[in-house]
Amino acid sequence: MTKLRTTPAPGNPDDLYEALVDARRDLDEAQAAALDAKLVLLLANHIGDVDVVREAIALARKR
Repeated sequence: MTKLRTTPAPGNPDDLYEALVDARRDLDEAQAAALDAKLVLLLANHIGDVDVVREAIALARKR
């Protein structure tokens, strides 16, 4: 059974995209990769469900 929500969440997806782009602004490639890794770990911790995180990983690898 799928636990991962893949439909757009309520709110403005453009604001979310803008926040992600702004977070990487003025970073070099290594700094941006480090930011991405930290963000993934923080959000995975927030989710807290290893099955959901595994599902997200599998889905991301397919795309």
